[in-house]
Amino acid sequence: MQHTLLRALGLALAAAALLAARPSLAQPAGDAALGSDVFSTHCAECHSVKDGRNKKGPSLFGVAGRQAAAVPGFSYSDAMKASGWSWTPQRLDAYITLPKQALPGGKMKYDGLADAKARADLLAYLATLK
Repeated sequence: MQHTLLRALGLALAAAALLAARPSLAQPAGDAALGSDVFSTHCAECHSVKDGRNKKGPSLFGVAGRQAAAVPGFSYSDAMKASGWSWTPQRLDAYITLPKQALPGGKMKYDGLADAKARADLLAYLATLK
């Protein structure tokens, strides 16, 4: 029994060490400079990064940490308004990966960004828009 407890404690300590070594989930691990290029290629046609300037999609200025459907002057889908989401890095990542799957009934026409590195870079860039 003592051996089992020691083994469980060892596994718990190893898991804690792995979690501590991980990059913070609050700060994306990507490259913001590369993320600017990803934004230009995949997002800029529909989204602005200027505060208060909406295009086909809402401005993404200050999106990191913001409540979903909160940009004044943008007409959001009922699904987005009802989501209750906050744009955490995890939520943004899931949404950018497959928007129609992440939010059925949403209005975004983008099919998604499968490249995890490009998404990490994009998230790092979006986090700089304050």
